[in-house]
Amino acid sequence: MAEIGKDIEKAAALLSSGKLVAIPTETVYGLAGNALDEQAVLSIFKTKKRPSFDPLIVHLGDKTQLSDYVKEVPEELEELASKFWPGPLTLLLPKRGMIPDLVTSGLDTVGIRVPRHPLTRELLQSLDFPLAAPSANPFGYISPTSALHVQDQLGDKLPYILDGGTCEVGLESTIVGMEQGQVIIYRLGGIAVDRIESAVGKVLILPQSSSNPKSPGMLKSHYAPGIPMVLGNLDELMTKYRQKGIVFAVLSFNRSFPELSQELQFALSPAGDYDEAARNLFQGMRFLDRAKVEIILAEELPEIHLGKAINDRLRRASAK
Repeated sequence: MAEIGKDIEKAAALLSSGKLVAIPTETVYGLAGNALDEQAVLSIFKTKKRPSFDPLIVHLGDKTQLSDYVKEVPEELEELASKFWPGPLTLLLPKRGMIPDLVTSGLDTVGIRVPRHPLTRELLQSLDFPLAAPSANPFGYISPTSALHVQDQLGDKLPYILDGGTCEVGLESTIVGMEQGQVIIYRLGGIAVDRIESAVGKVLILPQSSSNPKSPGMLKSHYAPGIPMVLGNLDELMTKYRQKGIVFAVLSFNRSFPELSQELQFALSPAGDYDEAARNLFQGMRFLDRAKVEIILAEELPEIHLGKAINDRLRRASAK
């Protein structure tokens, strides 16, 4: 199994030698490798069993490095970088030639962000190359928000996990780009849509695709537990599956169900707080995925604040 620790120098040495290291960010843990080393990037795809048509996000230690790896930054996206970096924002920008096509799945744009987690920022600033780092989990499964989650899923495939505690945001980054002068959100994430719009005006939100995505994180079925998940009205769903005699667990926004044992229910935020719900989403899915049930029943949140992004993950987790 992987060694877990806080040794930045050890992580840097492994990455410099072409190895992969799991790193903490404020969103989720990433499976990191040298973004300029095609063999390291190939190792990321192989370790995750990720299809090569799904691009990776490149992580920088500081906004000032951006011009080294992209050709230009539109004014609107520059405004977003100034406001939200370091943080859970990924910008989709025209790449320079040193970014391997394998990173971008052959696209001429690359997703780039500056993460906020202090350990990973220190690590990135100690390296002379950026890191490609999708979530540190097998492709399609629930994203990890702690070092132990990574150990459970990929520990036998990694030499080292840099332990930065539990992720502060718990949802992947919001991915934003531009087409024909229009600011576009390609993936909902840790920055709410209204905050993006307060900086650059009205944006277009793209639905996820099922193949050949334009950016990371656009596949329809993703972030899924091993147990099938059904999304809808919880009261109706619970009545339906009880009548069928099917054993279920329940993932809710803020409700408690006295008739269910604690092992069969998880409320994302009993107080109804959207930030807390986002932080607990993948933990809740993981908790119920261990329950001895046939199906997980879940409900959507109101489409405000981070509710849009949480619902995006719930819909993809339940897509079959």
